[in-house]
Amino acid sequence: MTLSDKEKIIAIISNGIAVFSLLQEREELPKNTSMYDFILKVIPKDVKSELSAALIDEVFQYVTSTHSS
Repeated sequence: MTLSDKEKIIAIISNGIAVFSLLQEREELPKNTSMYDFILKVIPKDVKSELSAALIDEVFQYVTSTHSS
């Protein structure tokens, strides 16, 4: 089974959120780096057309809600 571009970007966003959180916790990010900026830097060009702030928000809400339950 091959992942669709939408599935790929969701996986990359989820991973980006996890890495961002870890680096932020370790204070290894510049102070002015937002999660959105960080994710924009890690998204490969071939799936970037699927990216939107709304999708980042949706994935973030899902990830945080599943980790808090």
